[in-house]
Amino acid sequence: MKVLITDKVNECVKDIIADVSEAVFLPTMSEDELVSIIGEYDALMVRSQTKVTKRIIEAGKNLKIIGRAGVGVDNIDVEAATEKGVIVVNSPDGNTIAASEHTIALMLAVSRNIVPAAVSTKEAKWERDKFTGNELFGKTLGVMGFGRIGRKVVHIALAIGMKVLVYDPFATEEIVQKSGAIYETSLDDFLPKLDYLSLHIPKTPETNNIINKDNMSKMKNTAIIINCSRGGLVNEEDLKNALENGTIAAAAVDVFVNEPKIETCPLTQYKNNNLILTPHLGASTKEAQINVALDVAKQIKQVLSGGYTESAVNIPSLNPEKLEPVKDYMKIAENAGEMIMQLANGKIKSLEITAQGDLIDLDIQPLEVAILKGALSYMFQDVNYVNAPYLAKQRGIEVKTVKSEAPSTFTGILKVKLITDKDVTSVSVSLIAKNIARIVKLNDYDVIIKPQPHILVVPHINQPAMIAKVATLLSADGINIGSMSVSENIKGSNMSIMAINVDRSIGNDVITKISNIEGVHEPKYVRLAAEYTL
Repeated sequence: MKVLITDKVNECVKDIIADVSEAVFLPTMSEDELVSIIGEYDALMVRSQTKVTKRIIEAGKNLKIIGRAGVGVDNIDVEAATEKGVIVVNSPDGNTIAASEHTIALMLAVSRNIVPAAVSTKEAKWERDKFTGNELFGKTLGVMGFGRIGRKVVHIALAIGMKVLVYDPFATEEIVQKSGAIYETSLDDFLPKLDYLSLHIPKTPETNNIINKDNMSKMKNTAIIINCSRGGLVNEEDLKNALENGTIAAAAVDVFVNEPKIETCPLTQYKNNNLILTPHLGASTKEAQINVALDVAKQIKQVLSGGYTESAVNIPSLNPEKLEPVKDYMKIAENAGEMIMQLANGKIKSLEITAQGDLIDLDIQPLEVAILKGALSYMFQDVNYVNAPYLAKQRGIEVKTVKSEAPSTFTGILKVKLITDKDVTSVSVSLIAKNIARIVKLNDYDVIIKPQPHILVVPHINQPAMIAKVATLLSADGINIGSMSVSENIKGSNMSIMAINVDRSIGNDVITKISNIEGVHEPKYVRLAAEYTL
């Protein structure tokens, strides 16, 4: 067998792969060049430069696995690989140390005025008094996000004598306390306590610009912000203004909204010494580049040796015998997880999954994974069918599966119940025909909702003109209604619910207007990524 390795992946991988295949190192190529040769290879290993498109994957008649020597897989068409049965792997842990250390390095550099002091000294100046700094010891660090890198930053910060607070709605208090940090449940309570804020969360619609002028105004004017996570978590214009007007004391930023073209970034126009900018160096160490290469090489070796890898980011890593009987339910199960997370309020405590009808005779473990993937993808990036159960366990989310012989309206029903610290929410889904999936129940309402990308859910008092009032507001914002399901509460209350498929996303301003309609109760906009076409 042959493995094609490109994008200047470290040659240390050659010895690992040599046991099972020939390693061929070539420079980064265009799509056409790769299409012309990929048919000869059983595996492909890349970094970020090569775009592994559907054309390339389809041309790879012998491809069994594609490996990305790095964290993300955004340059690989994972869906095309999945359809072709090609496993896609990455190295999610390979840069943990590098990114954590860079975070601490920036904290130290900005606290001790390292950059301006170095420039001044190279100019043969002696300005000790000008560059008096601050110690980290005894200061309070707030870590937003308790994933791999966030945990490592906590560990290092505690070791150097900092007090550490953690804000992560998906981490349990018990897990955070075991690390030695203090668990915070509210962002409003968290921010004012901090001397330093370090972000380690994914960028999603919910976290985009999460640190904006409003949240910065809640912080001490002596606080320092560090962002080595994702560009756009901190609003760049708001940060520049906060530095200029003294709302916060200093910042260090390694990631930007528009990389690598940062010419228009407001922060590059700010010239004072209380801001450090670096060009996304979080994973840029020799060790990290070697680690990710070795990690992926080992996974390629496992697959080419006839085994499975636990770090696959797509569905071929699931046992085919388990998957085949329930594969038609996989997307709608994922939809159920996505929807229930967006309808619920509060912090997750547990998930209960109930199978009815024909599903009780099947192994529904793949559906459990799909539900978890949908639920966790709402808040985290790079959630897949392999790591979703691990992420749930890591965050203390209890998952219980029940098979019920209670009568079922449909051939098979999958019910998901989410218990949080504030409420209980349930979503039921089914296949009403082969490959025709529908959401069939929301809490105490029987519905028939087509799973599409944009859904508006509006609980309301059952009275005249409610539908017209909501439709009028949507129309005024240029939002088109594709279909609608309206149902009364099955327990006989005076409440009804409308579920509306619309043609685009709905902003918070529109949701607020709908909320202000008399008789409407807590409307929610739901976005579904796992889309059905029927």
